Amino acid sequence: MRIEKSESGLGRRDLLKLSAAAGVAVAGASLIGQKPAFAAGEELSLKGKRIAISATGTDHFFDLQAYNAQIEEVKRLGGEPIAVDAGRNDGKLVSQLQTLIAQKPDAIVQILGTLSVIDPWLKKARDAGIPVLSVDVGSTNSINNTTSDNWGIGKDLALQLVSDIGGEGNIVVFNGFYGVTPCAIRYDQLVNVVKYFPKVKILQPELRDVIPNTVQDAFTQITAILNKYPEKGSIKAIWSAWDIPQLGATQALAAAGRTEIRTYGVDGSPEVLQLIADPNSPAGADVAQQPAEIGRTAIRNVAKLLAGQTLPRETYVPALLANKTNVGEVTKKLGIG
Repeated sequence: MRIEKSESGLGRRDLLKLSAAAGVAVAGASLIGQKPAFAAGEELSLKGKRIAISATGTDHFFDLQAYNAQIEEVKRLGGEPIAVDAGRNDGKLVSQLQTLIAQKPDAIVQILGTLSVIDPWLKKARDAGIPVLSVDVGSTNSINNTTSDNWGIGKDLALQLVSDIGGEGNIVVFNGFYGVTPCAIRYDQLVNVVKYFPKVKILQPELRDVIPNTVQDAFTQITAILNKYPEKGSIKAIWSAWDIPQLGATQALAAAGRTEIRTYGVDGSPEVLQLIADPNSPAGADVAQQPAEIGRTAIRNVAKLLAGQTLPRETYVPALLANKTNVGEVTKKLGIG
């Protein structure tokens, strides 16, 4: 998990100065003036094709948006969607993948999932001659994975956090889903950034976010941490690889009157962006993805593949880092403000 130290001559103070401006600019510039990606794929067709869409769950904003967008895009391109939702149950997910393989669709698109659970079944699908594509799944059995640039997301969010706390202080980290590829990448990038700031410490043991009851569980765990560290300044920030734990943590901070602590997460759920827009809320920053566009892009990649086109290993859809300064601009660009 460790990454070798860079030979860069930049010191910690230089990195701090660059972090907020560079991180936001890099994450945000790619969307400015960009036309919707689907406009270029209007000539694509899935007429007569049956496309299986397998979702690990749809209880989260990202998952539901990507899932619904895929169903709609398959229909728009003239295909028949076979959509299944496992409801965050790994046993059901495996059973559904088995059923889909038996139905021999023209392609399977897997949305998220713990790699150790789903990968054997993605391999079985490919062995059966069914093309497999994915959303946020780092599997060698996926021909193409449509996702955000999670390396960039993890770096930008970590640099924003470190900049906001002045390069020193204790941070609380949720790390419950390291088996999910995007979460692992974002966590590794946090660790890689923090190691260059020796005055920033990740408190041990790390917290474990859970599904379901994510918000309430995060609220309970953060309340316990605040009781353990009652002095202001003893904790500077709380980080999570997605933004539902951030929501519970933010609520716990507000309830305890500890709004000097900032929270950080990923996905861009509307309720979290609303908290960031509130100057009195401890929500500090959140990287907003475009789940509906990710879903549509994955289906267009299916159409391209079935039309004989060669796909890249990964297709990246831009994300935007929203903080207290730019959240209004970000929500406007994403069309959810």
